[in-house]
Amino acid sequence: MPSYPARIPLHIAAEQPGKRRNRATSGNLGLNAGIPAHRRPRNSALQAPYGADVAVRLESNVSGRIEDYALIGDMQTAALVCRDGAVDWLCLPRFDSHAVFASILGTEEHGFWRIGPAFAPGTEPPRAARRRYRGDSLVLESEWDTPRGTVRVIDFMPPREDHAPQLIRIVEGVSGRVPMRSALRMRFSYGRVVPWVHKVDGRTVAVAGPDSVWLDSGPETYGKDLTTYSDFTVGPGDRVAFAISWQPSHKGAPETPDAEAALEATSDFWREWVYHCTYHGPYREAVIRSLITLKALTYAPTGGIVAAPTTSLPEEIGGSRNWDYRYTWLRDAAITLSSLLRTGYREEASAWRDWLLRAVAGDPENLQIMYGIAGERELGETELDWLPGYENSAPVRVGNGAAHQLQLDVYGEVTEALHLGHMTGLARNDYASVLQLKLIRYLEAHWNEPDEGIWEVRGPRRHFVHSKVMAWVAVDRTIKLIESGDADGPLERWRELRDEIHADVCEKGYDPERNTFTQSYGSRELDASLLLIPQMGFLPPDDKRVIGTIEAIQRELSTPDGFILRYPTAGEEAGVDGLEGDEGAFLACSFWMADDLAMIGRVDEARRLFEKLLALRNDLGLLAEEWDPKLQRQVGNFPQAFSHVPLIDTALRLTASGAYGG
Repeated sequence: MPSYPARIPLHIAAEQPGKRRNRATSGNLGLNAGIPAHRRPRNSALQAPYGADVAVRLESNVSGRIEDYALIGDMQTAALVCRDGAVDWLCLPRFDSHAVFASILGTEEHGFWRIGPAFAPGTEPPRAARRRYRGDSLVLESEWDTPRGTVRVIDFMPPREDHAPQLIRIVEGVSGRVPMRSALRMRFSYGRVVPWVHKVDGRTVAVAGPDSVWLDSGPETYGKDLTTYSDFTVGPGDRVAFAISWQPSHKGAPETPDAEAALEATSDFWREWVYHCTYHGPYREAVIRSLITLKALTYAPTGGIVAAPTTSLPEEIGGSRNWDYRYTWLRDAAITLSSLLRTGYREEASAWRDWLLRAVAGDPENLQIMYGIAGERELGETELDWLPGYENSAPVRVGNGAAHQLQLDVYGEVTEALHLGHMTGLARNDYASVLQLKLIRYLEAHWNEPDEGIWEVRGPRRHFVHSKVMAWVAVDRTIKLIESGDADGPLERWRELRDEIHADVCEKGYDPERNTFTQSYGSRELDASLLLIPQMGFLPPDDKRVIGTIEAIQRELSTPDGFILRYPTAGEEAGVDGLEGDEGAFLACSFWMADDLAMIGRVDEARRLFEKLLALRNDLGLLAEEWDPKLQRQVGNFPQAFSHVPLIDTALRLTASGAYGG
């Protein structure tokens, strides 16, 4: 087939969609390797009622609800797969690379890949009747029931070793004979660049600048409307495979995937990984799914952990609170490490500690709140004005301008993670102890400064109570390290510093009239991060100030269905965070409330809230960052580590208390 440059109609020599073709079924592309001949799809064009008029939707905003998406990934990047069989988000080759499918933030013009039952023009693509992960894995199975039969699509990304990043999709006939279509529209640079698509040795390759994506397809493909199609029919037991592989464009073709062998290896990988989980309580299904999600958000080559695999999924539908979460926040990564350690995953915890030491290097005085997944420091924020945003929630942002904010609480989260690693027997690392001491020396000089706080406000700096509490945590855990004999430091001086910070918070961050701690010194606003005061050991759970704070947050920051907001927002006016607009209930804060209720003895109430939170998960057990109580749907980047980590922690706490209703 001849090739054509970008922005000229591609594949003009291709056959028309309705014309019968002689499709190869011999597995010459390698994708059908290991599939018996009688299980491969028969050669047939689409028949009535579809025929040549079968179409896909294009040029419209077609993204599903956030909870309609499934996650697949290879621990270096991840894809989101919608209920209609469309991959609407995929960055290659890393989490933070440019997207090749970005329709979730725009339209199908910005890149997608749908495989599903054929459908008539002017109609919506059918949605899968059932989906599930294959056992405890990240192998997705979606099933459609059609008038002509039932079909299954298996989606996965094999964990990488030395091969190219791959997304493999296997179509399996279950019953009847179902006409199917694959529609692949590759777009580079977040949907802005139309690639040069051509054939090389029977394989389809899309090239743009430094990137190339290779399509291997069992059925024959053809081009139309700048999209690559394949039409085929599957019957009972038929299996047909498709795969895309990324490769730097200056290199030769990547190896053709063996779909069946890759499926078996991927299933084996996840089965072996889950085997090491030490949690066997009543919430095991939810905990395992959350752990798998956290593992999927880990960038395996370095040990860095992204907060989410997406950018700019909005905290308010139609609003501007849209941020890029494809980076490693020290806070998020530290609490993720905590959950992994508590459930038996020490290898991941060790890898993250090594990542931290490399990222911070010899410069703890300039500690950033976040880094790139390989430790990059420059994460400049820009807006992609050609993307209209998820459900017209603009702007779409890449990079994150909060990277260089001062957030003093990060010192506490990092020190707490290092302390937990030490307490759980993680192999000793002398430089980790040196780093911890350097962090405290910096805090000693700066703890009493205002900062942007845990929520990365873009308004004026304040003396946030949570930041001061976490500074206290950093000093307290370092004192414990010195007391254990594993480090040397000015013990008495830092004991005095710990007492000074504690007294300062209790004097300036507490409102005695309302019997509650406040968001910042001198303010009357509340903040859900105050729920961490008893969890961090700053005050005991039975302290009247702790109980008063929990009850005040329940009164003032609860939604009608009992979930917790981070802090008050101001709608059309700039609020305490310096931003206009509102947001949903923050799921992590709601889990923190369940933890606190259990800690103060209101265990039944804690369990009810926890199980209400579990009910918010989508059908695959995944959570975004927030829950919109008005629209009754998930909002924010998805899936979100900062939601799945406290889910695990609360399950462990309730299991230890026996408060799970049998």
